[in-house]
Amino acid sequence: MISSFLWILLACALYGALHTLLAGRAAKEFARRHLGPAGARYYRLFFNLQAVVTALPVFYLAWRLPDAVLYRIPAPWSLLTLLLQILALVGLWLGVRQTGALQFLGLDALLPASQPETARLVTNGLYRWVRHPLYTCGLLLLWLVPTMTWNLLALAVGLTVYILVGIVFEERKLLREFGPAYADYRRRTPGLIPFLKI
Repeated sequence: MISSFLWILLACALYGALHTLLAGRAAKEFARRHLGPAGARYYRLFFNLQAVVTALPVFYLAWRLPDAVLYRIPAPWSLLTLLLQILALVGLWLGVRQTGALQFLGLDALLPASQPETARLVTNGLYRWVRHPLYTCGLLLLWLVPTMTWNLLALAVGLTVYILVGIVFEERKLLREFGPAYADYRRRTPGLIPFLKI
């Protein structure tokens, strides 16, 4: 089990490093410089497609490597965790929809008459309660599984570290992009947990 755990953590680390590198300003500028307007227009779509494709091996390892159950949450508590996971899925859908689903996924680039939308700071809806509702919902999905195995634990730990590191980079990007408006929003709004300055 330990070797499976470590392989999954390593896969999460490699995924996180690649994702962070491609999400950075240098990668976007490289695409703009070498691919011109098409590089700028289709970068978000490319980024999301590679994120999905490169995540598949991580999930495959968690599914295929030897595993053992750590614990099972008994009923009726397991029903509560499932309900919270369903609410987290709804939260993910709402958060993506609120920020503009087509733009978030990069699909707006495929629309013939579309112009890249100018970035806007969203502070209402779910973003009124936390600055990173998509990450909050993702963490709930990871950690509220009714049956936790070693492989799922490795996946949860690896992706949690990835999310926490990603927040640092994302906060820097948002401060550069929106300046004092984001700094004020960050002062007023918790990062991940409503009502707590976390």
